[in-house]
Amino acid sequence: MDPTAPGPDERGTPAAERPLTPQERAEYERLRKSAAVRHRRLRYTGATVLLLLALLLSPVGVIAAWLHNTISDQDRYVQTVAPLAQEPAVQNAVTDKLTNAVVANVDVKAVTDALQRALQQADAPPVVVERSEALEGPLRSALTSAVRAVVSKVVTSDQFETVWTEANRRAQAAVEKVLTGEGSSAVQASGDTIVLDIGTLTDELKQRLVESGFEKASAIPEVNKQVPLLQVDKLNEAQDAMRLLNTVGVWLPIAVLVLAALGVWAAPAHRVWLLATAIGLFVMMLLLLVGLAVARRIYLDSVPPATLPPDAAAAVYDTFVRFLRLSTRTLLVLSVVTALAAYLYGPGRGARLVRRGGVRSTGAAGRALERLGMRTGSTGHWLQEHRAWTTGLVIAGGALALLLWNYPTPAVVALVFGIVVLLLIVLGILAAATGDSRRGPGGHVGTGHGSGLPPG
Repeated sequence: MDPTAPGPDERGTPAAERPLTPQERAEYERLRKSAAVRHRRLRYTGATVLLLLALLLSPVGVIAAWLHNTISDQDRYVQTVAPLAQEPAVQNAVTDKLTNAVVANVDVKAVTDALQRALQQADAPPVVVERSEALEGPLRSALTSAVRAVVSKVVTSDQFETVWTEANRRAQAAVEKVLTGEGSSAVQASGDTIVLDIGTLTDELKQRLVESGFEKASAIPEVNKQVPLLQVDKLNEAQDAMRLLNTVGVWLPIAVLVLAALGVWAAPAHRVWLLATAIGLFVMMLLLLVGLAVARRIYLDSVPPATLPPDAAAAVYDTFVRFLRLSTRTLLVLSVVTALAAYLYGPGRGARLVRRGGVRSTGAAGRALERLGMRTGSTGHWLQEHRAWTTGLVIAGGALALLLWNYPTPAVVALVFGIVVLLLIVLGILAAATGDSRRGPGGHVGTGHGSGLPPG
């Protein structure tokens, strides 16, 4: 027997069975509250850490997913680069480069020298022979105009778009190698510049020049067929970062989603934490858009005009990152929808007004169905009793649809949100059309279960 154990009281009642004294009860409540406070603080600390990790990793996850999808999905890659063939700035840059390359390989001075010798042999007046040298400039200008017209016709034709698309489709595997620092093909790394080899286009250009009457074009030697796309001071470091992002492109977004979900689950106030997560995601996506704008300015400043005209460089950047911007805007819209839903389930005055309005509206619609003889009976009763479950299933179905949707857009988020709201309204109307609902003052449904939202 433990000599330190409390003994019976004066009436012989064991200590384990006798009621607590007021002092003991107060001490017990104090210890219980203290333990509860420590537990809540621990949960808030864990939820805060999880939320911060999710928010800090969210921009990296978006970039990693975009990079992985752009590289690994050939159709997505072609869809990304295809619009460049229709960009006037890019077409002008390609036309200028090809025209200059062709004209540079034509010895115009040799032509004027041969003309001068021919005039001398034909005993032409000396003034005509001397002034024949002045034909070099007009001849070069005429040649440039003629070549540019043919090149422009090729570059702006549907055939150029087809060649561009097919070349990029074949080069999709090569792009992945470039971004990971391995191999080269149509798109390749050259020093600190990423270039596109347009050899197929130059061969087509030679053929078109010959068909236009420039038989000498077939003798044009090989020209530089590389068009600079991006210039990066530290391409190797960028390739290392891209390799890492490509590796985690699949799992990092999943990890961010899991961290956010765990944070909401661990927090004592789930709704408040969901609202905080949505607001935090909104802020991080805004910062990502700002970062993309800053990166655009840095990129345009780093590309020399002689390498790529500013308008063409801007078109290249905007085309390459447009799906990244679209994904960021999609998450912005999703965060707004999530924050709105979290707020409407809260105790705020505006949320209560919206819920009451929903109950009244669905109740009125349900009574209208009853008057038309369309009563839901036991089904309506079941919907009333399982309102929380049906609402949760509808919301979970909308979330699952967004998760399984390939490349959702802001319009898709709005569509899914609209469908979820419509389904909740329909369920509320069906729940209110049982045929035996008790009416409250003013004809309202007395149970208050005619809406997909919690009662106000």
